[in-house]
Amino acid sequence: MVPRGENGISSMEIIDREACMGSGNCLHWAPGVFGLDDDGVAIVSGDLLGNEENVRLAAKNCPTRAIRIEEFYG
Repeated sequence: MVPRGENGISSMEIIDREACMGSGNCLHWAPGVFGLDDDGVAIVSGDLLGNEENVRLAAKNCPTRAIRIEEFYG
């Protein structure tokens, strides 16, 4: 399920597992939202809702641009 924000805008974060180098920057910028799996690759481990700005910062500061946010209206 994709969280629905204000004005009917929904967003979804997508992690490119091939691009992720496991730097952990996403954990710094969005604590509680991202984690690293057993292979050291980023995963979504928490709730996006209420953390949208931190997720945007995580995506912006990812050194390999492995996090992509898609926004759509619905």
